[in-house]
Amino acid sequence: MDDINVLHHRCLLNLRRRIRDIGDGRPAQERYMRLQKDGDMLSYQGNSEEVGCYVAGHPLSKGNCYFEVTIVDTGVRGTIAVGLVPKFYRLDHQPGWLPYSVAYHADNGKLYNGNPVGQQFGPKCARGDRIGCGIHSENTEADFSTVFFTKNGKEVGSVDVPVLAEGLFPAVGMHSMGEEVKVDLQAEWFLEEDESMMMVDSHEDDWGRLYDVRVSGTDYPRNRHPGWSRGSVAYHADDGKIFHGSGVGDAFGPRCIKGDIMGCGIMFPRDYILDGEGDVDDWDRPEVRPGPAGVQNVLYLNEEEEEEEEEEEDGEEAEQGQEGRKVMVFFTRNGKLMGRREMAVPPGGLYPTVGMLSSGEKVKVDLHPLSG
Repeated sequence: MDDINVLHHRCLLNLRRRIRDIGDGRPAQERYMRLQKDGDMLSYQGNSEEVGCYVAGHPLSKGNCYFEVTIVDTGVRGTIAVGLVPKFYRLDHQPGWLPYSVAYHADNGKLYNGNPVGQQFGPKCARGDRIGCGIHSENTEADFSTVFFTKNGKEVGSVDVPVLAEGLFPAVGMHSMGEEVKVDLQAEWFLEEDESMMMVDSHEDDWGRLYDVRVSGTDYPRNRHPGWSRGSVAYHADDGKIFHGSGVGDAFGPRCIKGDIMGCGIMFPRDYILDGEGDVDDWDRPEVRPGPAGVQNVLYLNEEEEEEEEEEEDGEEAEQGQEGRKVMVFFTRNGKLMGRREMAVPPGGLYPTVGMLSSGEKVKVDLHPLSG
């Protein structure tokens, strides 16, 4: 009985000590293992078989919502990870491998979000590159935060991650001899406002900035989603379907939600001539398999049918005249290829475009994204 009382007393003392440490406002101490810290420099000191990890003493907050890590040396393998972890994260694991942690890994450009299996996210990083990580405080909900990553000051992407009560702490992981980084926990980052990156929502004033889209030599109808009218193609986030000149979509890929990155590009054939500028890189012409017919869009079906009847004859003639100007349009989701669709290039070319149909929708448009 006395032993039980002693054990109970010790447990109470430990609990009171932890409550006191948290309650008096004293910052948590930074923690690291298999790393050497000299000022703001961190270097790997393990045997390349075990992970070394550093966790900062302060979590990110609205007043200090961003930090950066400069790669001084990639060492043997360049297995350097930068991200956010819980307060008592295990120091023998890379950031991003365990639940409630997330990290951008330099060696493969992948994002690890509470899982030892990463997903393609951004470009690889080498010596001299700066990897940044921060939280969008305006997008913080009760149990989730939007975490974003940068490379050399330009945003790579973002993801929503669950957050424990103590918050998210800056972390750096290393896993091979010779790796060395410089950590700046007071770094600042501002979104560069230029013509290649813009925020667009469903309000008329902002949406007006993208009204210069042209298809088939005429202004694209402003009341039509991309893909609905002839000469256009689009991957739709709400149902994962592809719409190719029709108000009826085909099954194509997964649905997309907040935080997903949707990409679109063109693969040009070797003999494609662009405004007399000559040949471009070759591309492999894969077999195109149209998907099954999807659910019709009742709101615009009648309008589409009438339009198709009027355009059918002219459209067929135009396409017949463009057989030699076909390209392969491809779509991605979070860096992974979803599929391709071959189409004829209309007069005037194909322009990037985004469509929205409900209040509150908001996206970020990057016309010059980073690529690996």
